[in-house]
Amino acid sequence: MVGPARAVRTLLNFRPPRLNAGVKCLPQAFVAGTVIRSCPSLGSEPCARLSDGPGLRAFLRPPSRGEAVREGLGEDAPPYLIGEPEPGGNRSVYFETYGCQMNVNDTEIAWSILQKNGYKKATSCTEADVILLVTCSIREKAEQTIWKRLKQLAALKSNRAKSQVPLKIGILGCMAERLKEEILEKEKLVDVLAGPDSYRDLPRLLTVAETGQKAVNVLLSLDETYADVMPVHVNSKTKTAFISIMRGCNNMCSYCIVPFTRGRERSRPISSISQEVRILSDQGVKEVTLLGQNVNSYCDTSEIQFHTREPTHLSRGFSTIYKNKHGGLRFACLLDQVSRIDPEMRIRFTSPHPKDFPDEVLQLIQERGNICKQIHLPAQSGSTAILEAMRRGYTRESYLELVERIREIIPGVSLSSDFIAGFCGETEDDHLQTIALLRQVRYNVGYLFAYSMRKKTHAYHRLADSVPAVVKQRRLEELIAVFREEATKLNTELIGTDQIVLVEGASKRSKVELCGRNDGNIKVIFPNLVIPCDWSSDMLVSIKPGDYISVQITSANSQSLKGIPICLTTLSKSTKVTELKTASNGQ
Repeated sequence: MVGPARAVRTLLNFRPPRLNAGVKCLPQAFVAGTVIRSCPSLGSEPCARLSDGPGLRAFLRPPSRGEAVREGLGEDAPPYLIGEPEPGGNRSVYFETYGCQMNVNDTEIAWSILQKNGYKKATSCTEADVILLVTCSIREKAEQTIWKRLKQLAALKSNRAKSQVPLKIGILGCMAERLKEEILEKEKLVDVLAGPDSYRDLPRLLTVAETGQKAVNVLLSLDETYADVMPVHVNSKTKTAFISIMRGCNNMCSYCIVPFTRGRERSRPISSISQEVRILSDQGVKEVTLLGQNVNSYCDTSEIQFHTREPTHLSRGFSTIYKNKHGGLRFACLLDQVSRIDPEMRIRFTSPHPKDFPDEVLQLIQERGNICKQIHLPAQSGSTAILEAMRRGYTRESYLELVERIREIIPGVSLSSDFIAGFCGETEDDHLQTIALLRQVRYNVGYLFAYSMRKKTHAYHRLADSVPAVVKQRRLEELIAVFREEATKLNTELIGTDQIVLVEGASKRSKVELCGRNDGNIKVIFPNLVIPCDWSSDMLVSIKPGDYISVQITSANSQSLKGIPICLTTLSKSTKVTELKTASNGQ
């Protein structure tokens, strides 16, 4: 059998036979992929001349100096079989990340891809050859931040020394997909646009940009999860990490741009996620947050044996506007497997949808000691009429029933939520219902924003942005005030308790204090002291990032807790202590 290299060389050296006596000129001749038609009136002259002409090799450029030769082809192998590498040429790249935790993970994925292609990491934008902005489009304010930053970078680009390689600027993520035409027309300094599903193409895009052309790839994918790309953490010193388990969203809430900038839902295989968790555990990471636009809608259908007909279990009283999913490994299975890898690693997840909290997920959170007893439960509004306009798939009553169910199964759970002030058609009564919901549920953490209409969304096409900006702002301030009031009450109830805190590092406001977060994801600030290495030990040790410590809470406000560090501990030990206290209280 003829090998591929030999076959290609035979093709390259092919010459049509000279026409001898007794050999007729065929109506057509195939020469290196080109059809040659002979003219009967010219006889054999065209074919005779063609035999002395150039072969295909004459039209191929020779391999560039230093180009690798693929093993088994030999040094004279044609360049199109060797492959054209797209290295970074030792150029340095600097990332600026804006928006949600998913963008942090996207940054790590993009950096992993570029690092493998020869790029170095720059420590500041002034020393970088490439500056990449990972952007957010969820609200207009987020986009305005990027526009302002681009104007600042324009000066940096124009003042660059001629002795340096030209500075290249790229826009990555949601804004690149949503505003591609406007960015290219308005900001001539932008060289590269890459959407959330195009990070694998970054080396090629940057290579194209080096030639002075604009390089764009904002295509959305139905299956891209970057499952085989191991993210490189931008901050290697931190003991926490984000892991993307799925991408996109099917919910199509009327206010949300995510399905249009990140595409439809697709889930990463559990095997890939588990592998990343193990690697992070080996690196000393103590807390991972599982990420997705609708994280608890996770459904791994990568294995054929899991293609069952069992439908997705939704929260009681909740519905979707899309067809119910069937088969696959669900979020409860993922949580179960991931939490077993390292009992001393905390597991969190965000951002979920209230519809995807069946009892099996809640019971697993309660049973597993290293799954944080903290749930993000985005309400968006306290008015059933507004929830219907938002296409959220639930009523005020069903949301409150879910809150009651969660607190019944997970006593002491910490809740957080999202709220939008001034959505299309929101009346004063709708607003008061939202305030009442804030008071009734009482959240430890809240994310509250004034409504910002986004193009492409259902609201943009079907609803009117009828609430004046000044009214939106007033309602937002009222929601924030009520949230802070209730959060202060909740946090004050923790004074005198012992909280298990994962130490993150120095406090931003004091050099003599450290900070971390408790199981409920509330910031805890405490003095940097030497403490016992165990509950019953006299041996003193210094506190360092990544330690679990017991902190007795002495004061609180709506944003944080303050306390005194007691001793080092572990998740396993603290779980046993909690169980003993619960048993003694029960007696």
